[in-house]
Amino acid sequence: MQEHYEPQAVERDAQEFWARARSFEAPARPAGRKFYCLSMFPYPSGRLHMGHVRNYTIGDAIARHRRMRGDCVLQPMGWDAFGLPAENAARDRGVLPGAWTRGNIEAMRAQLRRLGFGYDWTREFATCDPAYYRWEQWFFLRLRERGLVYRRKTLVNWDPVDRTVLANEQVIDGRGWRSGAPVEQREVAQWFLRITDYAQELLDGLDQLEGRWPPQVLQMQRNWIGRSEGTAIRFAVDGRDEPLEVFTTRADTLCGATYLALAPGHPWVRALAAADPALDAFAQELLNRPQTPGGAPERDREGRDLGLVARHPLTGAALPVWVASFVLMEYGTGAVMSVPAHDQRDWEFARRHGLPVRLAVAPADGTAVDLEAGAWSEPGVLVDAGEFTGLDSARAKAAITAWLARAGRGEAAVRYRLHDWSVSRQRRWGCPVPMLHCPDCGEVPAAEAELPVVLDESLPPDAALPAAWRQAPCPQCGGPAERDADTFDTFIESSWYQARFCAPDAAAMVDGRARAWLPVDQYVGGIEHAILHLLYARFFHRLMRDEGLVDGDEPFARLLTQGMVLHGGRKMSKSLGNTVDPAPLIERYGADTVRLFVLFAAPPEHTLEWSDRGVEGCHRFLKRLWHYAARQLGADGADGADGGGAAADDGDAAARRRDTRRRLHETVARTHGMMERHAFNTVIAANMELLNHLLRQPDDPGAAGRALARECLDAMTRMLAPMIPHTAHALWRALGRTEALLDAPWPDADPAALERATEEIVVQVDGKVRARLQLAADADAAEVERAARADARVRKFLQDREPARAVHVPHRLINLVLR
Repeated sequence: MQEHYEPQAVERDAQEFWARARSFEAPARPAGRKFYCLSMFPYPSGRLHMGHVRNYTIGDAIARHRRMRGDCVLQPMGWDAFGLPAENAARDRGVLPGAWTRGNIEAMRAQLRRLGFGYDWTREFATCDPAYYRWEQWFFLRLRERGLVYRRKTLVNWDPVDRTVLANEQVIDGRGWRSGAPVEQREVAQWFLRITDYAQELLDGLDQLEGRWPPQVLQMQRNWIGRSEGTAIRFAVDGRDEPLEVFTTRADTLCGATYLALAPGHPWVRALAAADPALDAFAQELLNRPQTPGGAPERDREGRDLGLVARHPLTGAALPVWVASFVLMEYGTGAVMSVPAHDQRDWEFARRHGLPVRLAVAPADGTAVDLEAGAWSEPGVLVDAGEFTGLDSARAKAAITAWLARAGRGEAAVRYRLHDWSVSRQRRWGCPVPMLHCPDCGEVPAAEAELPVVLDESLPPDAALPAAWRQAPCPQCGGPAERDADTFDTFIESSWYQARFCAPDAAAMVDGRARAWLPVDQYVGGIEHAILHLLYARFFHRLMRDEGLVDGDEPFARLLTQGMVLHGGRKMSKSLGNTVDPAPLIERYGADTVRLFVLFAAPPEHTLEWSDRGVEGCHRFLKRLWHYAARQLGADGADGADGGGAAADDGDAAARRRDTRRRLHETVARTHGMMERHAFNTVIAANMELLNHLLRQPDDPGAAGRALARECLDAMTRMLAPMIPHTAHALWRALGRTEALLDAPWPDADPAALERATEEIVVQVDGKVRARLQLAADADAAEVERAARADARVRKFLQDREPARAVHVPHRLINLVLR
């Protein structure tokens, strides 16, 4: 092998070898034990950033290690190609979104290949390919047949900058998740998927993922689904046939209700506002206010009396109905019974608007409640509650709920924070909704033979859809109809791509190959997708399961969420101008140096602080490893010129070889568990430590020394192969191996090499360390105690006193207890 490390040549040779051998093409169905490794596919923005590099390097290291463990590995790659960024970028540059996106795909594919990721590129697709989105259109129509799709007018989150509807999950603290603009409320006709039909199943499924998904992701999903057990209560309203329904978890406080409050977007408020311009302006102003992190609008104690009178379901007392800024349509029914004595928010609203405050629950110990100071929200016993007076809160909830059920005015109920998924988007660069609107037939699905309804990519982003595209014959009556102008939320595409990778050429949405490869055994991506993407993908997998397309309940068996990459103490971000382009680093140091740094600098789940010095340090390690190998292998094992002096006597050399071989196999034994835990940084550190030891040793030019050097290089090459695959490939070939390193097994530790003739025993006196002794490894407790008591350092603390007992921990320590 050549003496100097030249990463560009090394990496070119390795990649050419993998391409010729088609090394990463997975079989149609797994042969033997399968391992499907998937990293969240990228949006083709044009260039990789270090967040991409870290994510994909982690996934690639996992996949390569599992292949060395004997698994049949599938690791595909594709492109999440639709979406607002391409449309906005195309508008800014005066180009078409499709051309912009496909050009970026070409550039990013080249970057991924340059980094040496082991992807099966034969399975590549982009979600903007009609051959891909044809099947989500087909599936959407199947779901509609099953009653899981509907369309209705509703108040939606409207991003005024991106000019599109956002799902609740895409609104972060009242702002659009991409644009950052304050979100407005507008009434728009939307298509919905009934994710709420699966709410409890999605919640229950999280229990099966315990220990396999990060706990914070599981909790975030539980919170978002938001199951609440309580009581649905119907309040009759004077002059109206329809009652007003509220949901509460505190039915015990019902006797303290003094008014009802509706959200500004409640249908009753909208109906009243249609005939009252002042109310309409007030409600719209409330709807468009920024929301606080807690969910309610800022200045959330404003409201107006709607002039409606509701009747208390227990007493018949008149209760005014208000529109209130603190009530949100996203929770419950958009209507609440307000109990100022027992809810601080209701109390503040009541005090501001002169509404009564009535005590319904008092402390069980008789302590007085000062309602002038604020609400008392703890459970207690009911007061002034008729037949329920004296019941504690728990029994009162059950008794009042039962009474309401008998009277037909309520019942026990379960509600979820989760709402149905709004999948319509008013953007051009997306998958067309395959529906038509006929004046005679209403909503009509596109004929299956017509699919895919293809997006017209020749139009610039702001151009009107041409009549030739919009107008089409109704599939039912043949009369004139109009195509739906909306496109799908791009989270539709990313909710099932993992299944399509299993059978990218299938003449169906998926085929039997998906059953063979799914679920994904290891999924890798950012925690920012804990709700948006992962919840939708879990839902979509269940929809496909119920359609008979896939097996199992979950799409991703295990999830690893990598930490952020920081630069200068802040998250790398284009908006902050602190991103690091990997391309110049690859050109200067090579792909393996970049890969090594992102795996060595921090464990995958932790935040990684960018460091130029750290990159240089990783490059120095690779050069030292290469130089050691070149010295040992360059002349068929002949010693190099800088070995460190003449060989010592045979006895010393043999002892050093035994010590080195023990260190080697201890490293091998440790790193297996480290790799299983994805602790790549500690695997790298252990090999760095081993290399430092090897470089400190004097030359050992004999046959035994050369054999040991080759054994060390063989094991180190295999241990480091998932992290630095190009360099490891070159070292493997230099060792004379003809089989591919990809298919070489992970090294196993030799038990004989791990045996020690002596070992260190810690000696304590009354629990404090007083000496460390080198004793025979097979010394029994009596021998250890005799040696400890004979040591001069220990005798100094014993002071001729006889220990009361000796506590011996084999192979570790002995504690001489004096008292």
